[in-house]
Amino acid sequence: MKKISVVLSGCGHRDGAEITEAVSLMINLSKAGASIEYFAPNLNISPVNHLTGEIAKAEKRNVLIESARISRGKSKDLILLNPNEFDALIFVGGSGVAKNLSSWSTQGANCEILPEIQSAIESFYKKSKPIGAICISPVLLAKVLGGNKVKLTIGNDKETIAEIEKTGAIHIECDVDDCVVDKENKIVTTPAYMYDERPDKIFEGISKFAKEIIKLI
Repeated sequence: MKKISVVLSGCGHRDGAEITEAVSLMINLSKAGASIEYFAPNLNISPVNHLTGEIAKAEKRNVLIESARISRGKSKDLILLNPNEFDALIFVGGSGVAKNLSSWSTQGANCEILPEIQSAIESFYKKSKPIGAICISPVLLAKVLGGNKVKLTIGNDKETIAEIEKTGAIHIECDVDDCVVDKENKIVTTPAYMYDERPDKIFEGISKFAKEIIKLI
């Protein structure tokens, strides 16, 4: 059985992992017979009110605990992620990628990434194990692996593409219901909610994405 590690960044697209993307991935990997384990950083954030978009500065929530809402209580601390125990690494999208896993939301290509995230990406890459990234999360791969001219996509958002290309990564525009496969570097990416699209389109793109990850293992 293929064993896949999935990194979440909280719960909810404004300050954590995008739920529809996470569930779509969960279903498609499960259909492929893969075993999934979920990881998230154990850190506190000021959550965002998903109705108003306002930051609740006086309130704190834990990213690991919030991620457990999606994984049905099975999320593990990111520091426990051991690349030797898994066949692939996947990042779910959502604003938490750019706010909690990195500082991309404010610094773009000049961002800093959590050391555990950088270490995981570098380790899976060196071991030639597939790495997948959904929605905005390919920016993490661009930041860490851009110097290797990796090919990836976040769809067609010009501003984000410009920042990605500053890292040395090669961006390829892609429709919401499709994915980009960099076979040489074993990287698969799909735009998902980088587009304002219907959930079935998001699901279709992630379905193709999951199949390509399985093929590369």
